[in-house]
Amino acid sequence: PVSLNKSLWKEIVKAKIKMQIGVLEYLEKPMARLDYLLKNVKSDDKENAEGQAARFYFQTLFGADFVRDRDADGINLMLNYGYTVLRAFVARYVVAAGLHPTLGIHHSNMLNGFRLSDDLMEPFRPLIDCVVWHLFQGGEKILSPLVKRKLVQIFSKNVPTSLGQTQISIAIQNLCISLAKVYLNEKKNLDFPFSLSKRDWDELNAGDPL
Repeated sequence: PVSLNKSLWKEIVKAKIKMQIGVLEYLEKPMARLDYLLKNVKSDDKENAEGQAARFYFQTLFGADFVRDRDADGINLMLNYGYTVLRAFVARYVVAAGLHPTLGIHHSNMLNGFRLSDDLMEPFRPLIDCVVWHLFQGGEKILSPLVKRKLVQIFSKNVPTSLGQTQISIAIQNLCISLAKVYLNEKKNLDFPFSLSKRDWDELNAGDPL
């Protein structure tokens, strides 16, 4: 139903902004603007809090001159790779949960066969952003095989969920299953990861040495 999807998109946008706030808080960067936007997300995000949050967030994270550009290199190329891997994980679990990948909650481009995946991956994007920030700060400027490995490692790291500390890949699976249950009237809300602690963020950015 359209009204349900509008409510679900509001949930997704709020979960994404909460995760963006978590990144900025962890990196000790200003986040008051995101706090304000989080409190004012409307049904179907009709005032585009997501877009407003993204502009502030990326420029706060990567600098005032940063522009999110899918065709650019450097930071953008690393983000693209991380998001591509994330999308693949989400697409797999969307199908496994019995959901149709083309029936999106918010994304509506008829040429996109992964509309639902693109909806459900949104709250997990900031996890990629945080790791890319650390890679860039550590001197990584290109999408090398070692950087790719670091980005893929993210999905075996843990985040806090209603089931306790859970691998990110399983947290994605749980979100997809929760959506199926919402559509079947077996649940009222989606299952997103909880706010990460400093230790959780530290662990996310740790791993095998590059």
